[in-house]
Amino acid sequence: MIQTSVQQLTESEIRLRLIFDLPVTYPSTLPNVSVSSEELTRVQCKELRDKLLDQAGQHLSEPMIHDLVLWAQQNLNTLIGDSISDENHPLSAGTVTDEGTWTMLLHLDHMRAKDRYIRTVEKWTADLNLTGKLMFMGKIILILLQGDRSSIREYLVLQKSCKVDVDSSGKKCKEKMISVLCEVKLSQEQNRLSTFEVKVYPSVDDLEREFEAAGLSTVFTDYVQGLL
Repeated sequence: MIQTSVQQLTESEIRLRLIFDLPVTYPSTLPNVSVSSEELTRVQCKELRDKLLDQAGQHLSEPMIHDLVLWAQQNLNTLIGDSISDENHPLSAGTVTDEGTWTMLLHLDHMRAKDRYIRTVEKWTADLNLTGKLMFMGKIILILLQGDRSSIREYLVLQKSCKVDVDSSGKKCKEKMISVLCEVKLSQEQNRLSTFEVKVYPSVDDLEREFEAAGLSTVFTDYVQGLL
C-alpha cells in the first residue's frame, strides 16, 4: 500500500491510496491495482485505475510500481481535468459516464493454439465478471464483452500483454493482431448477456441473428458486416 498526494492548481491536495497486489509471477504478470481517495469520486478512482493498468502493460516483465506511482502523481490533474474543482464546489456529477453496462467488440486475426486460447479467455472473463461471446464464423473471430467499463479495459490489457497464443514456430507469444471494433454503452432498454459462451456459426445469417437477439443489430451493421 502506498499513500501519496497530488497538488492541485488550487493549492489543495488530492490524497491517493494505491494498493498493488503482486502475484507470485510479478513482474511477468500484471499487479492487481486498487485506487481510493476521499477527494475523488468512485468513477474518477476507476478511471485512474484503468490508466495505471494501461501503463503497467507497457512495463511488463520489469519492476513497475515506482514508475506507476510517479505516473499517477504527474498525470492525475490532467486525467481528471475539469471534474476537479475547489473545496467550495462539489466534484462534477457529469463524470458518471463510465457507469452502467458497456459492450466492447474485439476482432482477432487468427488463433493458432485454439484450445489454450479459449481456456484463457474464459478464465479472464470469469475473473473479471464479464459476460459475452467468443464467436467463430469461418475465418472471422470476434470477442463480445459486456460488463463494467473498467473490467472490460482490464481484460483488454491482459489480452494485449499476456502470452496467450503461439507463433508459427510454436513459441508462446502475445496477441499482436487484435483490434477494437467498438466500445458502446448499453441503453436502459437493452439487457446484458447473462453468461460468457463460445459459439461457432455456420453462416453469416446465423451470426447476424445472434447480434439481433442481443439487441446489437447496429453493431453488426456498422462494425461486423465490413469484415465479411
